[in-house]
Amino acid sequence: MSRPTMEDVAARAGVSRALVSIVYRDAPGASEATRARVLEAGAALGYRPDHRARLLGRTRTRLLGVTFDVQAPFQGDLVEALYAAAESSGYDLALSAVARTRSEALAIQSLLDYRCEALILLGPQLSASALADLATPQPVVVVARKVKAAGVDVVRTDDVDGSRQAVRHLIDLGHRNILHVDGGKAPGATERRTGYRNAMRRAGLTPAVLPGGSTEDAGVNAAQTFLKDPGEITAATIFNDRAAVGFLNAVRDSGLRVPDDLSVIGYDNTTLATLTHIDLTTIAQPTPALAKLAVERATVRLTTKTPPTEEVVAPRLVLRSTTSPRT
Repeated sequence: MSRPTMEDVAARAGVSRALVSIVYRDAPGASEATRARVLEAGAALGYRPDHRARLLGRTRTRLLGVTFDVQAPFQGDLVEALYAAAESSGYDLALSAVARTRSEALAIQSLLDYRCEALILLGPQLSASALADLATPQPVVVVARKVKAAGVDVVRTDDVDGSRQAVRHLIDLGHRNILHVDGGKAPGATERRTGYRNAMRRAGLTPAVLPGGSTEDAGVNAAQTFLKDPGEITAATIFNDRAAVGFLNAVRDSGLRVPDDLSVIGYDNTTLATLTHIDLTTIAQPTPALAKLAVERATVRLTTKTPPTEEVVAPRLVLRSTTSPRT
């Protein structure tokens, strides 16, 4: 069955196509009775306006395009904060998801097809040169990734300091043998690994980095490797909350008690960390601040010729029940 068109609505309501367009654009020129008749006809036919066609007729769309990883809880939290920031600035968002079956390039192209005026990319995997090319025709703001690319604004958390805070907290609790589960090639992994190593060395301690990743499965795999030879490790910092959940599940299934036998700290302070049965001590990235800065940079670049900047915000430690003094 073909999709109902504006012409179908016009025929059912007994009006012109132009009048149907006026009603669905909420423009002046139609009486209240006519509007009601047109909307009733559209509802009966199951008509849905083609918003892409409407945008093509505008000089400006006032749309900010956002790419996000559909599997990443932290990016979902950022999207929620971006909606509030965009609305307060008089803009709307167009979202395009990156998934196992949908590439980042396709997600970006979809936003360009909608004539988004600027792009806000959450933790993108594109190379610096590809990001620079993308920033030539429109403003591009990269969020939650440290990158230097010509013409690209960056808004991120100080991940080196975030890892330092996590290690410092564990040291203050009396832990000396502290493991770090790495994030591999994920955005922020290099900085978090660096912060961990620097903090350990400054305290005169030996770093111990275990390969990991950004998913629950990566956390489980890292825990299984750790459990084969835990040695004297009494605490662990994990690349992100999502991997920390997998790590915690595997550790608890092995019989180790958290935090009595092993203290664990995640990163991001996502909704996962707040769940009662997880209650994860973590490093919080301030999503409202990141979102506000990202929208500000995008809209400023749309209206002025100011050069791109890098905005870095401070993370903070959030204490919950997965850390305790060394026993």
